[in-house]
Amino acid sequence: MSSKDWREAIRNLKMPAPQAVDLSPRSPFDALLDQRLKGLERQVEELKGRVYGLMFLVAGAVVVQIVLSFFK
Repeated sequence: MSSKDWREAIRNLKMPAPQAVDLSPRSPFDALLDQRLKGLERQVEELKGRVYGLMFLVAGAVVVQIVLSFFK
């Protein structure tokens, strides 16, 4: 074995390979929790879209009021 092989072998002993993460549900509770979290994520995204739309509407109303004040 060359010195490079020895260094690699020692490096592998110091830093073990990262373990793969198992994302599959282990119990019915985990599956139900995962389903509820996904539903909650969808609802938050929908709410975020509505808030952005409301902010755009308010900003538009402010711009319209400023433009109308110039023509009075």
